[in-house]
Amino acid sequence: MTEEELIKEIKKTRSQLKNSLISRGLMDYDWNTLVEWWKKWPGWTVPEKGFLPNDGKGGIMIEKNGKPIVAGFLYQTNSSAVLLEWIVSDPEYRENDRQGAVELLIKEAERTCKEWGYLHMFTIGRSRNLIDTHKKLGWFVDEKPSHEITKNL
Repeated sequence: MTEEELIKEIKKTRSQLKNSLISRGLMDYDWNTLVEWWKKWPGWTVPEKGFLPNDGKGGIMIEKNGKPIVAGFLYQTNSSAVLLEWIVSDPEYRENDRQGAVELLIKEAERTCKEWGYLHMFTIGRSRNLIDTHKKLGWFVDEKPSHEITKNL
């Protein structure tokens, strides 16, 4: 491959990646963004960092062109199951790939859990869109309502 062909290939790849959804692990610097999102969604509570896996870094972020879109947390257990929870998105992000970002988050969570050797995943949800997305991706959804029950010790 000539240098000119290589440069063309690099530019083509950069162009393709520019508008792609990408997945990455949560970082310390994501915390303030997540708090803003939780506060903007009606009826949401901002969890304490200590309530979340790895002090708020135990999860996945989906972004596009460096802009965070949606995140979720993976609670590892001492069983063969992982809890996918606290999925939250930027309420102001309204591009056409919003649903694709949510689906990518769930798929990346599944891939990660398989890599870790887990066999099962579960989540709790009340958002109709998230419930429908999980169904679309092959998750079983129990139609009987349940409640999250927690206690601060």
